Amino acid sequence: MRPRPPVHGRGLLGGTGVIIAVLAGTVVALLVPLWSYAHRPAPPVNPLTARTVAAPYGPLSELDRGFVTRLRLAGLWELPAGQQAERKGTTDAVRAAGQRLVQGHTALDQRVRAVAGTLGLPLPNEPGARQKRWLAGLDAAHGADYDRTFANTLRTACGRLLPLIAEVRASTQNALVRGLADDADTTVLGHIEALEATGLVDFAALARDLAASGGPTAPGTSPGDPSATSVPGVGPGEVVPLGPSGEPTVPSGPSTGTSQSPTARSGSPSVPSGSPTYPLPPAAFGPPPATAANGTSPTGDARSGM
Repeated sequence: MRPRPPVHGRGLLGGTGVIIAVLAGTVVALLVPLWSYAHRPAPPVNPLTARTVAAPYGPLSELDRGFVTRLRLAGLWELPAGQQAERKGTTDAVRAAGQRLVQGHTALDQRVRAVAGTLGLPLPNEPGARQKRWLAGLDAAHGADYDRTFANTLRTACGRLLPLIAEVRASTQNALVRGLADDADTTVLGHIEALEATGLVDFAALARDLAASGGPTAPGTSPGDPSATSVPGVGPGEVVPLGPSGEPTVPSGPSTGTSQSPTARSGSPSVPSGSPTYPLPPAAFGPPPATAANGTSPTGDARSGM
């Protein structure tokens, strides 16, 4: 039998054409997803990692830095309030609560300053404007009225601080801040118990105050909101710098280029000349120390840095 002559024009339908078509389809399948992802908006930034910086013993978040500042501020007004209660309280329970505040904040402030020094964080040396007003209100009260004012003012403040401690303890990546939160939790719970033991805490008024303010941390904030840790007049989560006199300075707008204290910025009335003194030692801080290869400090204490 004679062989059939080749049929012209069937090259694209043969094996070579099929291979080319398969390769082209593969290239298209790879490029289409890349093109679609290139035009998608970037995913939202995790708030726990925003403005997080590298630090000894683990990353340090904005919330962590504000928390350390908040604890220092709590001691700067609650410790002198406790000392005053030891003198002005009319019942043994009120005087005992004052003593508990003094003991707790004396120890806790030492931890705060040690952690801040290890992490290189500046700390305020004066209470905020609102805290000074609370101290002035305690100055003006006497007798049974003083006892009630002391118990309820301090109980409200401790109640606002407690959920912040829990939030930081649950979220922080820094071992030093985690240990500080443990100490703060024990201290603040002890203060709450001592204040409630006075029998003067108005729980109904406390509940109304928290409901009106929108939450236990601060008006209009939640425990995880960094603005809940800030000093009045200072941006959310910013570390409070110290001025030449040791007073926290507040950056003003870019138009002035000057700094103001929280009291001047908030426009609050000045504190009377007879306001209490603030016996906590000044905050001393420096650059973070070099860490050893195993992640411990030169002294070998990986928790406190002391």
